Amino acid sequence: MSYESNHILDKLPKHLKQYIKAQIYNDYTPINQAVWRYVMRKNVDYLSKVAHTSYLDGLKKTGISIEEIPNMYGMNRILQEIGWAAVAVDGFIPPSAFMEFQAYNVLVIASDIRQLEHIEYTPAPDIIHEGAGHAPIIANPEYAEYLRRFGEIGCKAISSGKDYELYEAVRHLSIIKEASGIDQKEIDKAEKQVEDLQKNMGKPSEMALIRNLHWWTVEYGLIGTPENPKIYGAGLLSSIGESAWCMTDKVIKLKYSIEAAHTSFDITQPQPQLFTTPDFAFLSQVLEEFANTMALRTGGLDGLKKLIESKALGTVELSTGLQISGVFTNVITYKRKPAYIQTTGNTALSYREKELVGHSTKHHADGFGSPIGKLKGINLAIEDMSPRDLKAYNIYETEIVSLEFEGGVKVEGKIITGTRNLKGEIVLITLDNCTVTHEDKILFKPEWGLYNMAIGEQIVSAFNGPADLNSFNLISHSIIEETIKPKQSQAKLQLEQLYKQVRDFREGTNTTISRNKVFQEVKNNHPIDWLLSVELYELARASNDNAFANEITAHLENVKQNNPKVGHLIDDGLELVDKSMVAQ
Repeated sequence: MSYESNHILDKLPKHLKQYIKAQIYNDYTPINQAVWRYVMRKNVDYLSKVAHTSYLDGLKKTGISIEEIPNMYGMNRILQEIGWAAVAVDGFIPPSAFMEFQAYNVLVIASDIRQLEHIEYTPAPDIIHEGAGHAPIIANPEYAEYLRRFGEIGCKAISSGKDYELYEAVRHLSIIKEASGIDQKEIDKAEKQVEDLQKNMGKPSEMALIRNLHWWTVEYGLIGTPENPKIYGAGLLSSIGESAWCMTDKVIKLKYSIEAAHTSFDITQPQPQLFTTPDFAFLSQVLEEFANTMALRTGGLDGLKKLIESKALGTVELSTGLQISGVFTNVITYKRKPAYIQTTGNTALSYREKELVGHSTKHHADGFGSPIGKLKGINLAIEDMSPRDLKAYNIYETEIVSLEFEGGVKVEGKIITGTRNLKGEIVLITLDNCTVTHEDKILFKPEWGLYNMAIGEQIVSAFNGPADLNSFNLISHSIIEETIKPKQSQAKLQLEQLYKQVRDFREGTNTTISRNKVFQEVKNNHPIDWLLSVELYELARASNDNAFANEITAHLENVKQNNPKVGHLIDDGLELVDKSMVAQ
């Protein structure tokens, strides 16, 4: 096991555990720690004014320190107290898996951290975004329940083949944009691929729509009123650039509604508009409104067609509660209703999310097909028939029957047995020497063995994934492209050592180092680095060494002139130090 488990993580199904990777804490470098500290100090200073009150409270409750990158094991011990846990993963994982983790009250955290060059924003998920953005807000019970419920509903959303293609393209872009030394042409090519895919997705799938809701709430949500909003979305809470940008008049503030599901987003750009919810309870209200539009709740022919188009493992639930899980490939329709449904390959039958004995993928390895609906000329559905009705229509053990359904499907054979649900309704009839036809087409032959006919007048639900998680081998995840670790040159290693010396001095583990000597080395050998000089300025101010502080600010002015892009970062860092000195 690559992680330390607890009673919450123990409940995770095996197919989710395959995404978990170890957080190797010693891999975080001194520069990584300095980046975390700078961002967190800046965030807490600014967000204390513009974030929802749950943010600062949540930082304390979840044990997230400003001074150092959180250790997942320590976070888990504290998160357990509010009924949650956290796991480390490698960058983006498939959206359905991400949401399913949430359904189990598990926060997914990309354990890598952005590079100093991308300190304000990274398109790649990192521990600043996940740990400092998501974790604090889940300490709010209303929001935590929204997140859990979102995961529960979201993982049932049906995807399209293009969704997975876009996921892979976005993952690739996020990896190379965060990596160092990547040719700009390669980044441009990857950005164009994402842009082209987004423009040619066709009609958005349920997963695409619910991902939009996730983006405009969990990632980029505002709370309050459009005139006086506060921040709660993790993408904003973890971006020192965008958290300030979003509060300007340049970003349109809209009232949150289900329309957000139809508003797309671009992960590579600051958002031109954001949505404001009046409170966390309203988020759940909109979520339920959206869920009412999903095949999960509407079922029917449209739901089945969504599964067929997805070409992925899914489930339909019939009106008797019988659940058929597999890859749906065909449907025969009658009056805009499904008359016959067909899967290809491994299929399992379940009732109330529990596989029926004798109906595993081993028993239905070559697919499953069954008529749906009422018998021709009979108003009473089979599931509604009493024992007396069944006998009257010859639907009885050992009887040879010829059943014709309204959609034109005929089932002829000898009834062997029937399987009933807890209400006593028949959900499945097994026949021997059976032939199933539709017009001139043979759908099942006697030589194929026993025929299992599903009973159900209609499809009441259709959703992504199997009914019983144990019915299928879902451990098939393979990461095509891993996040790229930055290469450490000799000069970078020397700079890391200087960062370590300053950190050790500040924390009191080694106070014998010469801060002036460290500064001269930075100034002479690493002239473009700015963050370590800001940290040295903090130490100079703390020891009232004004001459040293002035020397550092003079050097930083030169850095700003040579690289204006970091000017505001330097100014913000110095201002934070000066503020903290006044506060003391």
